[in-house]
Amino acid sequence: MCGRFVVANVGSELVSELGIDLMSDELPEPSFNVAPTALAAIVLDSAKTEPPTRRLEPARWGLVPGWAKDLSIGSRAFNARAEELEEKKMFAPALAKRRAVIPATGYYEWKVDGDGKVPLFIHPEGGEPMLFAGLYEWWRSPENQWILSFTILTQEAVGGLGSIHNRMPVFLDADHADAWLDTDLEEPRDMLDAAMADAPRVAESFAWHPVGSAVGNVRNNSPELILPA
Repeated sequence: MCGRFVVANVGSELVSELGIDLMSDELPEPSFNVAPTALAAIVLDSAKTEPPTRRLEPARWGLVPGWAKDLSIGSRAFNARAEELEEKKMFAPALAKRRAVIPATGYYEWKVDGDGKVPLFIHPEGGEPMLFAGLYEWWRSPENQWILSFTILTQEAVGGLGSIHNRMPVFLDADHADAWLDTDLEEPRDMLDAAMADAPRVAESFAWHPVGSAVGNVRNNSPELILPA
């Protein structure tokens, strides 16, 4: 699973390889402890323009479908099991029409060690951005405010990451990310299955190390959180 992640850079530095056409002026600041319900930058292709416009937009972490009565449902939908998307009414429509890529510096995972859990920071060894497959939705509040939200897709963890946790994000390389965002994609399940099959290869470039317990408190947010313990 992915319950905390890091975005150390913002703007074009974060997603230069994805060819962003339009970047929001309201992107969140760098964060070393992004938690569910917080804002993060996501990439999406807007089908309302021709050709579609690739945008980098701030979004709330935790998917809130259009039929939701309030935002609270999103706090439980920050991850979605990629194998089960078509079976869930919360995620199936977004799989068909509203796919996103979430760029990050890395993410945290807690590994069971003896009687406790040790937080690890997992990141690409070369410092390049980590790309997660995700879904997004727009929700209109009773005050007529539109809120963009997202979820990160997960799959069964394999390889070295499988020794840390039984789930991992669906990692994308630049080619799979570009295809995943395509609004004309007719068979998103086929594309997703291909990305899931390729995710272990993408993860081969990842490194990880233990970090301090301070990351467990969402109020803590500084570059020191990712330093080796």
